[in-house]
This record gives sequence, C-alpha cells and structure tokens, in this order.
Amino acid sequence: MIVTIDGPAGAGKSLVARMLAERLGFRFLDTGAMYRAAALAALRRNVDWNDESAVAAVVAAAKIESLPDRVLLDGEDVTQAIRTVEITKLTRHTANNPQVRRHLVALQRHVVAAGNYVTEGRDQGTVAFPNAECKIFLVASPEERARRRHRDLVARGETIALEEVLAQQTERDQSDSARAAGPLIAAPDAVEVNTDGLTPEQVVDKLVSVARNKT
Repeated sequence: MIVTIDGPAGAGKSLVARMLAERLGFRFLDTGAMYRAAALAALRRNVDWNDESAVAAVVAAAKIESLPDRVLLDGEDVTQAIRTVEITKLTRHTANNPQVRRHLVALQRHVVAAGNYVTEGRDQGTVAFPNAECKIFLVASPEERARRRHRDLVARGETIALEEVLAQQTERDQSDSARAAGPLIAAPDAVEVNTDGLTPEQVVDKLVSVARNKT
C-alpha cells in the first residue's frame, strides 16, 4: 500500500509522514529531500542554473538515496547539508526542471516498487503515484508554516528573520504552484487535513484514521 502526503512547505509533511510510517509499520520516502540533494549536487559542480539540461545531467549522474533516517549523495550523508537556507533557495532549480523531475519520479517509483510506503512531497498523489490507495493533502496557514520553518532553522543554528522566511515561503509557494511539471495541487481524491493548532501527534492520529479507512 502507498500513502502519499502532499502539501506546501511548512505544512508539517516530513515529520508527520515519518511518524505515520512508524505507526503503520511502513517505510518512509522523503522526496523533497531528493530534490534538495539534487540541488546540492548541482551546486557542488558549479553548474549553470539556467542550463536545465546541464543541471539534469549532473543529477542523473549523482547517486541520491533518501533513507528513513538520512539522505545520501554519492554515499555521503548530506542530511544536514541539504537543509540550509542556501539549498532551500536553490532547490527551485531542480524542482522546476522537467528533466530532473522525470528522473527523480522514476527513481521514486523504483524505490517503492515493493513494500508499503508513506511518501511525501508536492506531486506524490498527482504525478508520482496517481494510483496510490491513500492520498493526503496537508495544509496550514502561511504564518503558521513560516513559524515552523523559522523554528527549525534557528534550531540548526541558522540566523534568519521570520519575515524573510515568510517571504521566501511565499515565493516558493508561487513557484511550486505555477510550474508546468508536477505543480503543487491536491489530487481530486486526496483527503485534506489542516494542521493549524495541532501537535504532530494529533495530526498523525488523524492521518492514521484516514489511512486505515482506505485499507
């Protein structure tokens, strides 16, 4: 069984998807981390961000592994390196690149070909796994999402104003929704869950109920 969790940045997808996978006894796939790792690979190769084919070639040559507890790039643990403000800004170049998206979607499908998975991202229920048995779309207010992201960055030692996080988030939302390949939209059969004011545990309780109703 595949459970997809989509939604905008800061809606709480990664954390609750991990927790949901654990509660269900499923494996977890963080696809957003894959696009971040792809951006890091391109950055390290000093690729021209305006050359989509060059970016895609670097990504295709890289070995990107999104494991339950870490992310590897060519065998190196880059779990922390891909969560910086710099990589967050650059990820749009991989996320909006149709060639990169085709490559990573194919990789995602290969990973979950056997077994039960909870996958999270922007296009999991619409593009990557349109036939998934359970589709969830997480939402939260822009202000709440920005506060969560700011809190995470500060905890990792980043220095950035909340207002800047909100501005970057707004730009990213617009980019995610407007891109031609894998835009951020809810699948018609997805169940929308608003996470405002809820603890991760409360959100997971809701998601467990949704998933079990689909089995």
